[in-house]
Amino acid sequence: MKWKGRLADTGTYVEITAEESVIRSVTEIGEQENVPWISPGWIDLQVNGFAGFDFNGEVTTAEDVIGVTNAMLARGVTTYLPTVITGSSRRISQALTAIAEACDSSEMVGACVPGIHLEGPYLSEEDGPRGAHDKAYIRNPDWTEFAEWQAASGNRIRLVTIAPERDGAIPFIGKLAESGIVVSLGHTQATTEQIEAAVQAGAVLSTHLGNGSHPMLPRHPNYMWDQLANDGLWATFIPDGHHLAPNVLKAMLRAKREKAIFVSDCVKFGGMPPGRYESNIGSDVELHSNGRLTTAANPDILAGSAQSLDWGIAAAVQLAGISLGEAIEASTIRPATVMGFSRLGRLAAGMAANLTLFDYPASGGKLHVRETVLNGKTVYLDSRRNHHIDG
Repeated sequence: MKWKGRLADTGTYVEITAEESVIRSVTEIGEQENVPWISPGWIDLQVNGFAGFDFNGEVTTAEDVIGVTNAMLARGVTTYLPTVITGSSRRISQALTAIAEACDSSEMVGACVPGIHLEGPYLSEEDGPRGAHDKAYIRNPDWTEFAEWQAASGNRIRLVTIAPERDGAIPFIGKLAESGIVVSLGHTQATTEQIEAAVQAGAVLSTHLGNGSHPMLPRHPNYMWDQLANDGLWATFIPDGHHLAPNVLKAMLRAKREKAIFVSDCVKFGGMPPGRYESNIGSDVELHSNGRLTTAANPDILAGSAQSLDWGIAAAVQLAGISLGEAIEASTIRPATVMGFSRLGRLAAGMAANLTLFDYPASGGKLHVRETVLNGKTVYLDSRRNHHIDG
């Protein structure tokens, strides 16, 4: 199979050939008319649900996993981490088992889901840093409990978000890192010393930095500055235009530079029509026409993200003033690097043939996915336009 497109970082026109799920060549060609931008398949490290499907409902089913996977592919995401959040040990275990079974039974899901993100329950119980996580289930790290969850997941937990100030968190972080699990700091009110200790123990990432925090913080020091300044930490950001004000996003991206990563943190209401919905987490919510998801009772309080990564990439370019190439890097090679996904995130011979072909006008605006390629096969194609070439 062959695809033609324009590289988002350099603007170069290329033809990419793939065989047996692997990129065989990336060849520069002359300027072409009506070809899309082309990039490695996008990677989202934090997906709670989408399109009415949920990884954090009372029961997670194979239908949820397949439904989210199809929705992600339609939006250019070829790799994502289903994110299971704070809850009872039983509910977490059930969700992990359902995701594992879907990975085993569906070739498509198995190809898209290289691991699971466990966000909680070892987080701050303080209002603000806790975010929407249920305080009743917040607790200190327990290695026996975690080992049971890892067994339930089929050893698929690859990323864990933890608050390093919890009792026992620092040695727990060390054990996770020694086990090859990526450790991220999040939903925390840790001190400078606790953050540094966590990094020394093996933490390498901050989860949706700038969110999951107190509404009011000391001018300095505080846990946001500490994480922004720590060169040992990468950081994920939610660039949906709602979670971070444009100037905040711009400043944070400048601080983290090549260690900034974009995530959607999308929930089940993403991709659904505007309106009011019942939520299993927190109170009823309202999805507004501008894409903002809030509690129904108070439109000033966010109830999660309702946007997928394609929206975030476009929003970051427009709101933070970064280039399209940098936004794509933050959604491809950077998450692949921090997670150790060695065959993902780059367009080069020998890499997985995961591609996203999309339109994005020079004047800015909405990003439109034309085609998504997973392991050398087209898995989503805009029915109005066909851009790959059989060869």
